[in-house]
Amino acid sequence: QVQLVESGGGSVQAGGSLRLSCAASGFTVSTYCMGWFRQAPGKEREGVAAIYTGGDMTWYADAVKGRFTIAQDNAKNTLYLQMNSLNAEDTAMYYCAAAGGSYCRSAYCCSIRLSRAGSWGQGTQVTVSS
Repeated sequence: QVQLVESGGGSVQAGGSLRLSCAASGFTVSTYCMGWFRQAPGKEREGVAAIYTGGDMTWYADAVKGRFTIAQDNAKNTLYLQMNSLNAEDTAMYYCAAAGGSYCRSAYCCSIRLSRAGSWGQGTQVTVSS
């Protein structure tokens, strides 16, 4: 069974940084589409970033481009999201997601596949004070 456990969330001042981690078990992240989603109160869930290991490709939502970086450590079977220059609009519950990557050849494809059929962690809260 796929299991994803997020950690690293917390409270931070605007302009600060956080690094989220997603410990995966039941599969190897190098063979899956991996990504991060977030959901703020009263808003729809939105994709934040995705990674396709086969082509070493990444995808980012426009709102986080240049500020967030997605990466994975295959040896540790862990996914990361480095978040810099945080602002109040980044406040949300952040979720790690995984899906089989055999149907995709790009990180964008992975982001779509994750939104439709991804497995999810329980989430970690990120709160940014302005």
